[in-house]
Amino acid sequence: MDFMLSDEQKMIFEYGRSLAADIGRDYWVECAEKGCFPDKMYKKVAQDGFVGVMVPEAYGGAGLGMTEMALFNESLAEQGMPLLSLVVGATMGLSLIASFGTEAQKKKYLPPACAGDTRFCFAITEPDAGTNSMRISTIAKPQPDGSFKLTGRKVYITDAQESDYMVLVTRTTPLADVKRKTDGFTLFIVDTKAKGIEMHPIPVSVKIPETQYQVFFDDVQLTPDQVLGEVDRGFDILFHTLNPERILVGAICAGLGRYALGRAVEYANERVVFKGPIGAYQALQHPLAKARTEIELAALMTYKAAWLFDQGQPCGPEANMAKLAGSEACIKAVDASLQCFGGNGFTKEYGIFDLFPVARLMRTIPFNNEMIHNYIAEHVMGLPRSY
Repeated sequence: MDFMLSDEQKMIFEYGRSLAADIGRDYWVECAEKGCFPDKMYKKVAQDGFVGVMVPEAYGGAGLGMTEMALFNESLAEQGMPLLSLVVGATMGLSLIASFGTEAQKKKYLPPACAGDTRFCFAITEPDAGTNSMRISTIAKPQPDGSFKLTGRKVYITDAQESDYMVLVTRTTPLADVKRKTDGFTLFIVDTKAKGIEMHPIPVSVKIPETQYQVFFDDVQLTPDQVLGEVDRGFDILFHTLNPERILVGAICAGLGRYALGRAVEYANERVVFKGPIGAYQALQHPLAKARTEIELAALMTYKAAWLFDQGQPCGPEANMAKLAGSEACIKAVDASLQCFGGNGFTKEYGIFDLFPVARLMRTIPFNNEMIHNYIAEHVMGLPRSY
């Protein structure tokens, strides 16, 4: 494997630094504090061509791959300003339409989304299913005229109300009526302002600029041209969202971990308590050095998973390991950095403790680490299924 980045990839990796200089991390923090989406930042990202990284140029995108999207998300997180919406919208939404949409769908939805004029969210999680997506009960019932009537509910849908469209995972055949539990899934492109859709924000304690929502569907009318892919064959498409999501979380974790460690190093070089800077003490050096090593190892697995994805090769093990390694390394990096700051780490002025809930969140989203351990044990190591 060639570990050298191309000039274009280096430019993408440096983008976060230039965006931070232009927009400022203080803007991201202000939006996170208020729980409002950073529109100015998102518009700038779109204007610079990064929302459509994985969308073909013919539809307004950059025509690049998962490696570039991972580098881009890592670069933002490395400046302490990650955007989860770029995972669930720009990647899971737009790339699915680019790969599986009809020509009419691509022309209608992709150019304005890449330009930042419209936004997408992704809706799969349900309160009664959780991690077991096989049990989702939201159903788009086929009607005699070829249309569908949508009923059900979703939960923890990132920026649902702020988005114009959602890529929605439903069943068109109930679980009880299918031969295989993976049958009967259908994906739709849904206008979030359609009649019969109701949304309620979910207050969360993590300070990020995205908002989570409960979404209710009450006899929402859907037309055949809103189907993404094939009716009852949607589960095949889902596999193309699961691995990218995990890869990008790994990238965000690597970037966020480096940001925390960078802040700690800067502080440790300047802070004098006894005879010299506290960074000279091995009790601080060693945890920071160990954390940096684990961050870089996680980043390498993330790059490998992204490379395999771009080559069209199976990357499930690598994508899951990247998410697992990244999330664990990130929280250790933030914890080591917080300890370095001492009491100052818990103040609003330094803003280090605010990173801790974000890092901790990555152990749980988009797929909890316990289930990822199960996946690795079963599918990589050949151990018996445990659930």
